[in-house]
Amino acid sequence: MKLNKKYSGVIVPTVTPLTADHTLDHQAVEKMFENFSANRVMPFIIGTTGESASLTVELKQDFIKQAARLKKADTVLYAGIASNVFEESVQLAKFAFDNGVDVVAANLPSYYALSNDQIKMYFEQLANAVPGPLIIYNIPATTHMSIPLELIDELSYHPNIVGTKDSERSEERLQQSLALWAGREDFCHFLGWAAKSADALIGGSDGLIPSTGNLHPGIYNEMVQAVAAGDHAKAYEMQRLSDVLGDLYQKGRTLGQSLWALKVLMREAGLCQPNVMPPLQSMSADEEQALLAAFTDIINKEGLQLSQSLSHA
Repeated sequence: MKLNKKYSGVIVPTVTPLTADHTLDHQAVEKMFENFSANRVMPFIIGTTGESASLTVELKQDFIKQAARLKKADTVLYAGIASNVFEESVQLAKFAFDNGVDVVAANLPSYYALSNDQIKMYFEQLANAVPGPLIIYNIPATTHMSIPLELIDELSYHPNIVGTKDSERSEERLQQSLALWAGREDFCHFLGWAAKSADALIGGSDGLIPSTGNLHPGIYNEMVQAVAAGDHAKAYEMQRLSDVLGDLYQKGRTLGQSLWALKVLMREAGLCQPNVMPPLQSMSADEEQALLAAFTDIINKEGLQLSQSLSHA
């Protein structure tokens, strides 16, 4: 990991906090961003964890404005622009850059299966059209396509394409990615597979994009600092804690169900309400009670202090 890169470190794929009537909860945005700042991590808004596929353009624009207003000096603000409509992605990118976002990210459209040539042309067209740096986001769980590494490597020399976020769960792919880009000063690799966070950082990845960072960003800040100091034992202890919390809201649930569960836990931390945007729905009261009981057990066992800025005791 190279801490001197502009695009590096812990980037939290931020949940979109919603009111009961599905508007942006501005107060919750402030609380979440205060938590990020206290733990020295940066936000990535309007991504998969942020329910981006279900948000109106107006809500996305509102979130961009609020995030830019709360942006701290010497930080980088990331925003997703992905849409199945090419022009919507371009227009949101222009709005984002005009309103304080530093870099945008896009995954593939998720309706049509694309050939490798079509994938390459899509990102070239997008990179040519957006007025700023672009990160290629690989997430087969939602797009049902895996972007080949050799194709990303070809695209990495485009002047507007500055990095990739990879959420594909493949150890082989991770190692191949690090072999390609760990030594590149002009292209960044971010891992979106939280279970391999420590391995990625030790192997030379530029940063992490873990959804559990919404709940406990301090874990990942400590992990980054441990790797920088050569303290791999501490890094893997933070990895263990990441796994425990990640399993709590993800294991046995679909991606959409896990986003509701994550927001339930964030409510316990005083950060936001567990409202999700349709088609996602809240689960049963029994499910919620079981989740919170398990969370209480983990808090007690691990010595976690539950407050607005969670920290490892």
